[in-house]
Amino acid sequence: MDIKIRKADYADLDRIMEIFEVAKKFMVSTGNPNQWINGYPQRELIDGEIAEGRCYVCLKCGGNEKIVATFCFIEGPDPTYSYIEDGEWPDDEPYYVIHRLASDESVHGITKQCIEWCAKISPCLRVDTHSDNKVMQHLLVKNGFTRCGIIYVANGTPRIAFYKKIDCNEKK
Repeated sequence: MDIKIRKADYADLDRIMEIFEVAKKFMVSTGNPNQWINGYPQRELIDGEIAEGRCYVCLKCGGNEKIVATFCFIEGPDPTYSYIEDGEWPDDEPYYVIHRLASDESVHGITKQCIEWCAKISPCLRVDTHSDNKVMQHLLVKNGFTRCGIIYVANGTPRIAFYKKIDCNEKK
């Protein structure tokens, strides 16, 4: 099923927070109970991402457009990506980062569609995820990302860092 992606606005905030709650329950049920804890992602954080124009929502196309997923898409450089261990970034080209991708589980293929949308904006994409998030790791590799090493997020915890560079011939 196709989706439409647009920038989030303040009217979307309650629905975005609902989607994060669904995603947290999914993560726990798939063996990832430690990634989004202690209230993360906080409402204030997402409110700020909306204000900065970096939060997006995915709407199911068809009669009644409903928000089914959300993510943040942020132009680099991301300070948490400046240091990487157990590997390296393949290049220093400008990039965008996909953060906090979450779905309400009602539409199949959200990750693929989000990545394709993001690739139209930047050919170089970076993502990080928790070592327990096997589902996201699988989806990233399935969608052409390569594991590059370990980065540390703002609270000091490690994340597996991934990279994808879109070949011009790959774009449609």
